[in-house]
Amino acid sequence: MSLQSAAGNKAGQRQNDVKLRSRPWAATLILIGGLIALVLGIAVSVSFGAADIKLSVVWSAIFQFNPDITDHQIIRELRLPRVLGGAMIGASFAVAGAIMQGMTRNPLADSGLMGINSGAGFALALCFAFYPNLSFMYLILYAFAGAGAGAGIVYGIGAFAKGGLTPARLVLAGAAFSALLSALSEGIALYFRIGQDLAFWYAGGVAGTKWFQLKIMFPWVFGAILGAIVLSRSITMLSLGEDIAKGLGQRTGLVKLAGAVLVLILAGSSVSVVGAVGFIGLIIPHLTRHLVGVDYRWIIPCSAILGSLLVVLADLGSRMIIPQHETPLGAIIALIGVPFFLYLARKERREL
Repeated sequence: MSLQSAAGNKAGQRQNDVKLRSRPWAATLILIGGLIALVLGIAVSVSFGAADIKLSVVWSAIFQFNPDITDHQIIRELRLPRVLGGAMIGASFAVAGAIMQGMTRNPLADSGLMGINSGAGFALALCFAFYPNLSFMYLILYAFAGAGAGAGIVYGIGAFAKGGLTPARLVLAGAAFSALLSALSEGIALYFRIGQDLAFWYAGGVAGTKWFQLKIMFPWVFGAILGAIVLSRSITMLSLGEDIAKGLGQRTGLVKLAGAVLVLILAGSSVSVVGAVGFIGLIIPHLTRHLVGVDYRWIIPCSAILGSLLVVLADLGSRMIIPQHETPLGAIIALIGVPFFLYLARKERREL
């Protein structure tokens, strides 16, 4: 038997394993149940706040808006963009994490741990310092550039390390470089006296989300998630190994490039709105894989739904813990994410 035919047989066997280890019925339940839970979560989140508003008022504010009614103004101008922005951002971070974990076969991959979030945040700090009146559209573009630079440097540091690019080295490089960028951002904030402007991005939150931000962000996020779904089969093949993917006829270099662009769009646009919120892209793809199997045609859409649900519920929780003073969204998610990360890191160490 030739090497080529042996590789083809191995690739076919792995493809059959993917089918056997996938659970479409579970994915269908998550998509339907998750959407119902998300709609209910959005409704409750919109109704809850400093001024509690009945769900019937929320319904009328959405479908029979009256600008003369104060509750309708609160819902339409403050709470709806906040909650919808949270749902959009949760989907973005979750799908970005799923793409990264699938392409790199790194269970610890997450935009917050790979320098993407901190790179985008550093770019925003420079914008606030030197171009304080920059429009939100340009802020998103600078966040994309910062996210790309951060990810490129982290991968470069990890790749040039002795022994090659391993998951542990990549996380260490990402943590070290993220800490450096955070320190530089804080230095810029102190020197240029823009600490108050950056405080929101450090804490992470959706409280200040406006409709114009969502209108600019939505086409990017929707297009990137749609692109991830189109690319999902190729990501599944990459998750089995690059040799397997090539044996199945995948153009791995092109797939990785497309995936990297999608991750930068999703993470960069989200950081420009919500700030330094990490661990969503770490927690959700792992949970989704556990529930639906290893096929990214199911993992990506389910991750989008579960990521949205996580952020909507976390934002609701941030307003319930101390009603008079909101707890930062980033802190709420970190309470879940840090133990989860330590568990994964310990598990990964055992398997080395």
